[in-house]
Amino acid sequence: MTEYDVAVIGSGPGGYVAAIRCAQLGMKTAIIEKYSTLGGTCLNVGCIPSKALLDSSHHYEDAVKHFQEHGIDIPGEVKVNLKQMISRKQGVVDMTTKGIQFLMDKNKIDVYEGVGSFKDATHVNILKNDGKEETIAAKNTIIATGSKPSTLPFITLDKERVITSTEALELKEIPKHMIVIGGGVIGLELGQVYKRLGSEVTVIEYMDRIIPTMDAGLSKELMKSMKKQKVKFNLSHKVKSVERKGKEVIVKADDKKGKEVTFTGDYCLVSVGRRPYTDGLNVEAAGVQMDDRGKIAVNDHLQTNVPNIYAIGDVIRGAMLAHKAEEEGTLVAEVLAGQKPHIDYNLIPGVVYTWPEVAAVGKTEEELIEAGIAYKVGQFPMRALGRARASMDVDGFVKILADASTDEVLGVHMIGARCADLISEAVTAMEFRASAEDIARMSHAHPTYSEAVKEAALAATDDRALHV
Repeated sequence: MTEYDVAVIGSGPGGYVAAIRCAQLGMKTAIIEKYSTLGGTCLNVGCIPSKALLDSSHHYEDAVKHFQEHGIDIPGEVKVNLKQMISRKQGVVDMTTKGIQFLMDKNKIDVYEGVGSFKDATHVNILKNDGKEETIAAKNTIIATGSKPSTLPFITLDKERVITSTEALELKEIPKHMIVIGGGVIGLELGQVYKRLGSEVTVIEYMDRIIPTMDAGLSKELMKSMKKQKVKFNLSHKVKSVERKGKEVIVKADDKKGKEVTFTGDYCLVSVGRRPYTDGLNVEAAGVQMDDRGKIAVNDHLQTNVPNIYAIGDVIRGAMLAHKAEEEGTLVAEVLAGQKPHIDYNLIPGVVYTWPEVAAVGKTEEELIEAGIAYKVGQFPMRALGRARASMDVDGFVKILADASTDEVLGVHMIGARCADLISEAVTAMEFRASAEDIARMSHAHPTYSEAVKEAALAATDDRALHV
């Protein structure tokens, strides 16, 4: 039986990063993955493929709607080649997952393909795809098995017409009318992909706003922008049935007044969140405790109630984000090595990769009000930037929330072009507990989108914004 210092179950961003860091720190490491490719949901059927389709569909939309205004004339009709678009997406995925395999080899990490399950607290069984079974010994184990799409109890996912995000990445045709149940990140991103390609898209959301966990101002601005793109929204609607009839999908929901509303489309994307995935892990054999929401209970060091077993990423508390899982994987590796790492969960940014992009870090206005913290607001519109006008990306704003007495930045919320990249400036500033005036006094290159961050900081500092 092969013995390891660390066995990692799951090879998503949390798992493979944890394995790499453990190996870097001198531990003999194994990683166990049930699928034939490494990278987990994020690299195979999540973050990476969805961004590939978002970029491809964005190029198509620009060619159809904006090239002529830029002085670019294309003779003939611009057409979508969905097969090629999906093929390019898969090429990106293949290249990325092969890169993870290279990193495993480089760091001398043993990779086991099969379903990992606990035999006991120090032994992991691996059921391989050929039916054979192998057991390894591990002084420490890191659970990084991620999550799966959730559904509603009355919905039957046939994975043909009633689909999850996984199937939405592999469609053979462009839907005529895609009904999206759920106005969160995944539903909006994939809804926008198919809207750009010519689908009618209708979003049904139970809450009274889209992206409901983010700042209300971002929700309002994103919906305003997507409505201009002809996406239809039905907020405060409770879906109660989804039925497929041939090539039609019929969705019935009650609106906020309790009146039944019927939606008919040819595809229905069910995007109501994700659930922690621990199926087949057999945590009971190791004595690992779960919480009442099906997540693995951990302490501040991400250690379970069994001292040599840790858990990270989507299977534990907190936001289900790839970069959160990566930070947690690094933390556990360094804890095992006797170091003293830390994560400030308040400073884990959240991003929606629609266009305009949405990004945020820190506290929302709603959270500050609920906590009774006095704050000031500085906000700056993207359309006031020369760079935004030059690229025709004028929707959105940057909003900075700062402590009313100390001027420390408490939250940054932005929507606009390249905000997924811009948010890192805010994270850096907040990690060093910068004030709004600190950001306001930093030179920002002109013309750039990042000038909106400086201007918002100026606005939060005695209303000193220069360009509005």
